[in-house]
Amino acid sequence: MERAIFAGGCFWCMVQPFEERDGVLSVLSGYTAGHVPNPTYEEVCQKTTGHTEAVEIIFDPEKITYQDLVTIYWAQTDPTDAFGQFEDRGDNYRPIIFYANDVQKDIAEQSKASLEASGRFTKPIVTRIEPAQPFLSGRRLSSSLLS
Repeated sequence: MERAIFAGGCFWCMVQPFEERDGVLSVLSGYTAGHVPNPTYEEVCQKTTGHTEAVEIIFDPEKITYQDLVTIYWAQTDPTDAFGQFEDRGDNYRPIIFYANDVQKDIAEQSKASLEASGRFTKPIVTRIEPAQPFLSGRRLSSSLLS
């Protein structure tokens, strides 16, 4: 099994397009790329932790490739908007592809270059490609509301 992490607006909107694919074992909503270790849900919502909403996808590469997942990702986001996605605004909604290894990095960068060369968008593609950082499950963060 392999792992992919994508940020592209509200994490709940990112779940379904991946969850319904054969070979995807799980899609978990959460946060990543912040500077505060183990933030509470309230801290993340205040936009003071640097975290961005993301999904962590566990997949079987024999059934669905990382390239397939990246292609699905591009269809879910506006890659020309660095300050959020659609109605979701702010740093915690920024579009980022997080890579776990050099193979994923190369696939993401080649895919981004192909999208740029396609002429599909008149504005520059601003989606960032960054190394994966610790992923915090939204379920774990939300549990702080119950205590």
